Amino acid sequence: MPRLFLFALLLTSPLPLLAQQPVLPARTPATTPQAKPQTEKPETVASAPALTLAEAIRIGLENNYGIRLSRQDVRLAENNVTRGNAGQLPTVDGNITRSFTRNDVRQESASRPTPSEASGAKSNRLNSNLAATWTIFDGFGMFIAYDRLRTVAQSQQQLTRATAEETVADITTAYFTVVREAGKIQSFEEALRIGQQRIDLTQARADVGVGAKVEVLTARVDFNADRSALIQQQEALKTAKVNLNNLLGRSPALDFLPADSIVVSRDLGRETVTQAIRQNNPRLQQARINTQVAAYDRKLVRASRFPQIGLTGGYGYNRNVNGEAFFGTELTTNTGRQLGFNYGVVASIPIFDGFNRNRLEQNSRIAEDQSRLQLEQTQLQLEAEAEQAYAQYQNRLQLLQLEEDNILLARQNVAIALERYRLGLLTPLALREAQRTQLDAENRLLDIRFQAKQAETVLRRLSSGLVQEQP
Repeated sequence: MPRLFLFALLLTSPLPLLAQQPVLPARTPATTPQAKPQTEKPETVASAPALTLAEAIRIGLENNYGIRLSRQDVRLAENNVTRGNAGQLPTVDGNITRSFTRNDVRQESASRPTPSEASGAKSNRLNSNLAATWTIFDGFGMFIAYDRLRTVAQSQQQLTRATAEETVADITTAYFTVVREAGKIQSFEEALRIGQQRIDLTQARADVGVGAKVEVLTARVDFNADRSALIQQQEALKTAKVNLNNLLGRSPALDFLPADSIVVSRDLGRETVTQAIRQNNPRLQQARINTQVAAYDRKLVRASRFPQIGLTGGYGYNRNVNGEAFFGTELTTNTGRQLGFNYGVVASIPIFDGFNRNRLEQNSRIAEDQSRLQLEQTQLQLEAEAEQAYAQYQNRLQLLQLEEDNILLARQNVAIALERYRLGLLTPLALREAQRTQLDAENRLLDIRFQAKQAETVLRRLSSGLVQEQP
């Protein structure tokens, strides 16, 4: 009788009133387990310091190991740019030799039939000098070598600049990956909130006898599926943070909250990007500089065919103490000293070296041709990469506009579906479908916005718009 009374009461009462004020009998944990409230935040979005993109780039430029190693290469290349390394300055060497001898001496001659003998005769020598050499002509090779050293340093600077640009692009992508994964966690939290409402409504309907228990179990299964997806998404967010921390050169366990959202610029033009690539791209600039280095190498080989003329000079001091001399039959010691300057001119003319210079010059021409081919290849690769990135950029902008409009429809659809479900006008399956549609739309919007930003970042990296100048 009580069940029939409740069923008659449901038929005669307004549906909205029943949906908003269900009569819920007491439930025991043994028969109906309670769902865990979803008001608490997931572990991965706990309180942590905020990190902006600008701060992340600053930290990366200071701490990233790839950039730091590349800057050390620049220092090495710049240290090599000296006139002494190019052979334009004289070289001065100091030498000193100190030697001692101890000999047994026996001396005889026709005029002295009796030999003169001595044991342990001591002598010593001191030789010291300063020698200077200075090449004054080598076919202008020394000047070519200096220009080549400067060009090599410029090439290394461009390589370091390219490393910085690419690292900043990687940091930007990694940062917005964290933003995307954190946004998906919010989407799953919203799905859990709706799922909790569905469980409460389904349980209320089952308690008053207008709903089946299977609907409650299905709602809980769907709820647990969403919780499982949330846990997996928490792992994805943690992985994204570890990757970003690695690029920033800091502890992988350091937690943070992204303070910036994904904002896509919509005003990048193809011609502007293409022109900026030709003028500013560091990889292209490095390839151009490398053609100059190859030209200097060829000139150095040609300079080796000319005569080399050098100046030499020195100052020496020599002392010889000879304790092995006889004066008559007595052993005496003689001391001699030399002190003075020496100077002269040295000239060498290459005549024949087994045709090695011909071989070296041919190889240098081949290397010069290779550098030109590498320049053309680099330019073609950059243009292809820019064309691909720009096509993706345009495509993602169109999809972004579509998904931004679609998410409004999906949210409105879920709100209507949830209200209809409260009123008993919608099946649980239809509500679940509306819920999944909204979650998919939220994730698609995050993915499309991230991909559009990623394409924009590639275009800015190619046009050297991420890092204008690096020390």
